[in-house]
Amino acid sequence: MATYARPVERLITELSKLPSIGPRSAQRIAFHVIRGKKEDAIGLAEALQEVKEKIKPCRRCFNLTETDECDICRDARRDGSVICVVEDPYDIGPMERTNEYRGLYHVLGGALSPLDGIEPEDLRIAELLERVRNEGTTELVIATNPNTTGEATALFIAQEVKDLPVRVTALASGLPVGGDLEYADEVTLGRAFAGRREL
Repeated sequence: MATYARPVERLITELSKLPSIGPRSAQRIAFHVIRGKKEDAIGLAEALQEVKEKIKPCRRCFNLTETDECDICRDARRDGSVICVVEDPYDIGPMERTNEYRGLYHVLGGALSPLDGIEPEDLRIAELLERVRNEGTTELVIATNPNTTGEATALFIAQEVKDLPVRVTALASGLPVGGDLEYADEVTLGRAFAGRREL
């Protein structure tokens, strides 16, 4: 016998399918929606429907957009000779918030992970190589995640473009601002030493 009415159980079940949302969190969110205003719940439902109906990948960089090309690709003020390679569209937001990068992007759609069955042909690496050959790219900034799969992906891409006239760089990594040395792991400290700079 169900604990809650069928619509409530369904809402909890659907919410628990979201990443990082377990059954208890799903239940809390469901009851928040139930207690909230009807127009807020309808607004959420409409936003979900709209994003599924209108959002598609940019035909050039595979960022999310409503049109054929995203706003970044269409922006003539961006440096079209530099491409920052990221794993997923949500990686672009933090880059843009720094106001440090003014080039274009390329979204791979994940990272290489043979154990999970994700091979080079499952990612948008071929499309990246085509862009490098055809768009006058002078630099690839590899901004994959600093983990095993991200590092493997970065090394694979660097190997694939080694014969092309393009500079390959990676984001610096090391100690975060405000971090304490005693809590840093050996890999992070090693990268911090390797990437040290003049003061």
